[in-house]
Amino acid sequence: MSTPTPGDGWRRPGPTPHQQRLDLYAGLALTVLALFNLTLTRSTGSFLLGPPPSVPEQIFWTVAVPLPLIWRRRHPAVTIVVVSAMFIAAQARSAPEAQLSSWALFAAIYSLGAWGPDRRLSRRLRIGVIVTMFAWLGVYYAVTVGSIPPDAFAQAVGPVPPVLAALVSGVLVNGLYFGFAYFFGETSWLAAYRQHELAEQAEELRRTQAEARGQAVVGERVRIARELHDVVAHHVSVMGVQASAARRVFDRDATKARTALTAIEETARTAVDELRRMLGVLRASEGPPEHVEAPAGVDRVEEVVERARDAGLRATFAVYGEATPLPESVSQAVYRVVQEAVTNVLKHATGAGVLDVRLRYLAMEVEVDVTDDGRPTRAPNPDGLGLIGMRERVATHGGVLEAGERVGGGWRIRARFPLAVAVAEPV
Repeated sequence: MSTPTPGDGWRRPGPTPHQQRLDLYAGLALTVLALFNLTLTRSTGSFLLGPPPSVPEQIFWTVAVPLPLIWRRRHPAVTIVVVSAMFIAAQARSAPEAQLSSWALFAAIYSLGAWGPDRRLSRRLRIGVIVTMFAWLGVYYAVTVGSIPPDAFAQAVGPVPPVLAALVSGVLVNGLYFGFAYFFGETSWLAAYRQHELAEQAEELRRTQAEARGQAVVGERVRIARELHDVVAHHVSVMGVQASAARRVFDRDATKARTALTAIEETARTAVDELRRMLGVLRASEGPPEHVEAPAGVDRVEEVVERARDAGLRATFAVYGEATPLPESVSQAVYRVVQEAVTNVLKHATGAGVLDVRLRYLAMEVEVDVTDDGRPTRAPNPDGLGLIGMRERVATHGGVLEAGERVGGGWRIRARFPLAVAVAEPV
């Protein structure tokens, strides 16, 4: 029982029209050469297999053995059966042309190994032909050994008996002949299979790269959407609160109204600056790098708290623990979480008057805690863009986000970023 070869279930594609034409030309050329060799053999009188048959029969056997090779890649199994049968029949009839016929048999065995679509049938058929050829060789030796002239080995000087030496030499030469034909056929088929595997892997790589590019585009869109939401929602919310305050006091207190309008102007300018910074980052990948302002981080959290004060909240900000440098991505995430939490207070918290923002540097993490004393104007939406954006930012750095009502009233947003994980990540 033969050992399974990698790709046994794979069927090699049939020959191309160009390869079929090459087989036709090669088969016809080998047949012409065989006829030429027959002429040379008859001219020398070297009839090694015995008295030859008639000239027409000699020509018939000389053509019958190599000509089927014109179908060697299209029908390799049929070709090897016909060639081997014609080869044995030609030798049995003592056809004098044997050199080119032997090449044709070699090519037939090789072609079945290289192009046979059914690997199991291909192996069995080649082994069957090789066994048959050795059996024929044994029959030939058995029939001819008795007719060897007494003086055939008169010049023999070696230590091995002449008849035994001739038998061993014949078996050795034929063993190498058939072994190489079998081996080269297998090697050719395996090479074609490896090429098929490489083509499949290359196609899989192209598909994977296309999927990765698609995922990168989606990820970039999500990131841009998150940034736009954080920037626009926060500043527009602050402007809305300030505009409402200016409207209420416009007729009664011009100073307060002017202060509110000034805050709207500054907030709008800040929003435009941040949008310009985002557009600059997007353009940086399309052309020569330009100077792009660094994104906001923990050092600007107090500015968010200050804008909350300007909007009328009693806002406080405190830092606990020893401040340590944070990776830029973590620093920006902390800033955006605070910004979005303050935006939610301004937009959705009814009756909120107190806002408390705390930043804690702990042993292995940094924590930001934003609380207020207001009541949600409507049921919290866990699928809201603000909460989704905060969760995504925190999850990107392996952190945890808590969002919900406090026991004593109000709302709390708490985010924890593990410093060990954050520092290990590229920034």
